[in-house]
Amino acid sequence: MAPDTKQHEAMSAGSIEPGVWRYARARRVRVVVDGEEYFDAIQRAMLKARQRILMIGWDFDTRIHLTRGRRWWQKGWKKHYPSRLGSFVVWLSKQNPQLEIRILKWSMGFIKFIGRGAMVLDLLRWWPHRRIDFKFDHVLPVGCTQHQKLVIIDSDFAVCGGIDLTNGRWDTRAHLEEDPGRKRPSGEHYAPWHDMVMLMEGPVARELEELGLMRWRRAGGKVLPSVTSQEESAWPDDLDAEFEDVDVGISRSWPAMEGEAKIDEVEELFLRQIAAAKHFIYAENQYFASRSIGEAIAKRMIEDDPPEVVIVHPESAEGWLEARTMDPARNELVQAIREIDEHNRFHLYAPFSGNTQIYVHAKLLIVDDRVLRIGSSNFNNRSMGLDSECDVFIDCDRPGNEHATAGIRSIRESLLAEHLGLPVEDMPGLLEKHGSMAELIAAIGDTNARHLRPFQPGLNQEWESDLAISETLDPEEPEHLFEILPAHRGLFRPGSLLAKAKDRLTRKRSVNE
Repeated sequence: MAPDTKQHEAMSAGSIEPGVWRYARARRVRVVVDGEEYFDAIQRAMLKARQRILMIGWDFDTRIHLTRGRRWWQKGWKKHYPSRLGSFVVWLSKQNPQLEIRILKWSMGFIKFIGRGAMVLDLLRWWPHRRIDFKFDHVLPVGCTQHQKLVIIDSDFAVCGGIDLTNGRWDTRAHLEEDPGRKRPSGEHYAPWHDMVMLMEGPVARELEELGLMRWRRAGGKVLPSVTSQEESAWPDDLDAEFEDVDVGISRSWPAMEGEAKIDEVEELFLRQIAAAKHFIYAENQYFASRSIGEAIAKRMIEDDPPEVVIVHPESAEGWLEARTMDPARNELVQAIREIDEHNRFHLYAPFSGNTQIYVHAKLLIVDDRVLRIGSSNFNNRSMGLDSECDVFIDCDRPGNEHATAGIRSIRESLLAEHLGLPVEDMPGLLEKHGSMAELIAAIGDTNARHLRPFQPGLNQEWESDLAISETLDPEEPEHLFEILPAHRGLFRPGSLLAKAKDRLTRKRSVNE
């Protein structure tokens, strides 16, 4: 079904500046770190919903339990709402017949239903409720993924970030090596998991909803009525904001399709923000495999006084295919960047709890404590050109945002404290004492249960390097999935800094052999 004119214009409208779709005001903003706090916050927000809940995600699993509410076997169950997500949605609908609940999930995730029998039953339970609607997004080109993670409630409260309401996402900020609460619906326990989202209240929610409604219509959903203003937003009670009265920028990615031009705001904004860093870049990301991100960092490393770059990411990607795709590309990029990093300013770390990897699923960028960016975009080629993504950011250089610097600095200090197993109140003094994030991390070492280990790239097998360099499994455009790689494409573009560094490494290895 073709989108209506307004929604088509919302998607095709050009950026107001390079890498930015729109800016909109937020009355309150909070960064929520890890699943324990997020599952609690989003449940409390949904309890306050009056007209519409719109959820868009890569995955969605009705079998998970939210923080509050009763389990089916507990006494007095009739007096309380259920904690299980599938039942909680039905309860919300029954409590408020005027409430719409619309859920959009990536279509290829349908195969996951094979192992989620209870979820199929939930969808059947939802079917008679005309105001509960669950759809699969199937409109992207072959090989592309619906990866945006958005929740919008009553056009005035929004969530954007990396956490889907699905299994395997819950964890506490303590990231214990073993935690009985970290359990899938099947009963299987999983390793520590780190992630985050941004909660926003105010006009920015309506802008994100416009994007979400376009996605909804493209997937075959009906036109949804406008939401009237509410006296009270869905912002969870007693949840403090970290920022107030700030402009929030929105950045998108969308592959070219059906005569529509590619939207590459996500990539363009990353390149701008990396180029603008004066002192440091602190990032958390699931991958480090993007050619364009690697080239942008490489350009900074050859400067006389480059910024410090600290990236926290998993030691290895999750799953056999992802590990075979992302890990070899990361090895190639890291080795090439380090070849030209004469000032030792480029650092990658993997977080651990004891001897167990903490899987980093977060998508965060902080630049000079003046830019805070959170969303769904990974540092891989897919997020730059194939998948639909959405990031939000606060830039203190934007008039009216000058007061946000202290809040951004506090978030960075809080995250470093979490990864290093240190009291957050000690971080300002420790960073001042050691002079840089890397020096502090080196001084702490692995003395605490939670710690950051410097990443040391291994040598790829020849076939792994060939796949990584050709970008066969992580292409930059949808059509590249089915093309033989031309000489002018690939992870190391001819004439680029990374290509020259790669050539030097190859010659050194030949001499050593």
